[in-house]
Amino acid sequence: MRGCGGRLVWVLVLVLSLAWLGLAVGGEEEDGEVVAEEEEEGDDEVLSDELKEEDGVLVLHEHNFARALSEHQLLLVEFYAPWCGHCQRLAPAFAQAAAALRDESSPARLGKVDATAQTALASEFGITSYPTLKLFRDGNRTHPLAYTGHMDAKGIVRWMERRAGPSATLLQDADTAAAFVGSQDVVVVGFFKDLESEAAQVFYEVAGEVVDMTFGVAEAAEVFEAYGLSADTVCLFKKFDEGRTDFPVDPARGLDAAELTQLLRVHRLELVMEFTNETSDHIFGAKIPHHMLLFLNKSSSGQLALRDGFRVAAGTFRGKVLFVVVDVAGYGADVLPFFGLTPADAPTLRLVKMENNRKYQMDQDVFSDTAIRTFVQGVLDGKVKPRLLSAEPPEDWDTRPVKVLVGKTFEQVAYDETKNVFVKFYAPWCSHCQAMAAAWEELGERYKDREDIVIAELDATANELENITIHGFPTLHYFPAGPGRKMVEYKSNRDVETFSKFLENGGTLPEEPPAVPKTPENSTGREEPSPLGTAESRDEL
Repeated sequence: MRGCGGRLVWVLVLVLSLAWLGLAVGGEEEDGEVVAEEEEEGDDEVLSDELKEEDGVLVLHEHNFARALSEHQLLLVEFYAPWCGHCQRLAPAFAQAAAALRDESSPARLGKVDATAQTALASEFGITSYPTLKLFRDGNRTHPLAYTGHMDAKGIVRWMERRAGPSATLLQDADTAAAFVGSQDVVVVGFFKDLESEAAQVFYEVAGEVVDMTFGVAEAAEVFEAYGLSADTVCLFKKFDEGRTDFPVDPARGLDAAELTQLLRVHRLELVMEFTNETSDHIFGAKIPHHMLLFLNKSSSGQLALRDGFRVAAGTFRGKVLFVVVDVAGYGADVLPFFGLTPADAPTLRLVKMENNRKYQMDQDVFSDTAIRTFVQGVLDGKVKPRLLSAEPPEDWDTRPVKVLVGKTFEQVAYDETKNVFVKFYAPWCSHCQAMAAAWEELGERYKDREDIVIAELDATANELENITIHGFPTLHYFPAGPGRKMVEYKSNRDVETFSKFLENGGTLPEEPPAVPKTPENSTGREEPSPLGTAESRDEL
């Protein structure tokens, strides 16, 4: 991506576009929502340890949590907030997964905790974002396992099934192994002389986590012989490209779980992927640091022929650069605006550096494998500069109370040594940006006659900057006057008065005297909950 982050980032089909955009949006535009303390007092209802359900999901609280752990060997618990948009979207899938597990007579059950009401449980398990899912096994509440699967019904069921049963199927003879290998497009088999060895245990661990692949394991000599092996090896079998990839176990180092996981995710992919609804999860899940994209129109036979050279070049960079074909007249049409492209620009090539969403373009589109290899290697070696998107500035951009910046005008304004410049980096579709828009306009009005202070904004989805990467919306940066190209990130309350204090104090907030706790009448002595409104409580990581 964990909280609001998540798992980079191409599409306003949002989940996909954010991966190629490399952006993680704030609050409800992210994978989770940061905990904000509620101001509601707990109700007076006396709760028992009775286990009740809603839509097949156990409703848990501090009085029945221990009982639920004792009665269920595997219990996946969602800690949620009633107001959390992500929690609301997850609820139907969570209930569907609960029903599927029950229909399979699985020992796994699902439960949920309203963490805004059950604050003791939220504190005990370190809940810092919503929704957070944790797996409790065999009644152990001290070391729950963080959920790492997809947030949909199928993903939840598969993840739980791997933990309810063996993560890899034992292949006892050559015939069983052959049937297993041929059963799916991609399978992974671990060949180990000793299934109790440390390397084999690491393999089982990986098999339990990588739930979108099928795993088998073998130790019989005849199975080793059938596949031409004499030493411990992990083999990935696939019905495309080279057909099989072997990962020998180093006798000294053994297996490393993270390394093996990444190797499997890379080599389970076709050498050249087509960007579709079915492949998008695999494309982004492989975590390959660069994506080389061929934009073409599949209805043109001439453009389709360009895939040959593209494929030849791809073999040189496996694991470092993922080669992807994008059909501009099909599923890939939605990503074109994020690359500043239209269907008429096809065929064309772009390379994306995933960590910061930098995009690179060849000086001219030459589609030979030699030209593509030379270009890709130049990017990897740092010899090619990124191509930065920029919108055109509105005619009145510098006469408005809030100056409208674009990529082309950002440098001259933000780094003006005579000005203190406060910039909001936003996305037009971000609900948090929309919520603070009025306050930002009011701030602009307040300082429109100040010669030394500039209030500005930049649409970060349409403009890219060479040395600044925006990871969330809205992001606020202050650029103080003077030499040195300094930048200060603002991370406090998003209201006009706090903004003003920050500006009047030269880009820092004045220290406030410590608050003296007050005991309200009829109080039980508890501290008052923190008010909502700070960036940290609302949508920052």
